[in-house]
Amino acid sequence: MPLVEVTLVEGRSPEQIRALISGLTQAVVAAVDAPQENVRVVVREVPPTHWAAGDVTIAERTATPRKDNP
Repeated sequence: MPLVEVTLVEGRSPEQIRALISGLTQAVVAAVDAPQENVRVVVREVPPTHWAAGDVTIAERTATPRKDNP
């Protein structure tokens, strides 16, 4: 039973999440010949204050203008 887990920053519409689930399901079916009813998809959304790279959260990164793009 294939399980696909995706973590995204909050902000996508329910329609976008639904499209992602459908696309991932179809990709797994095509790639590993799994029956569609056996494919599981879990989408987790986290706030931008809870996701960081290089000790800078996404919220901080989007609030601060980039030096190359003021």
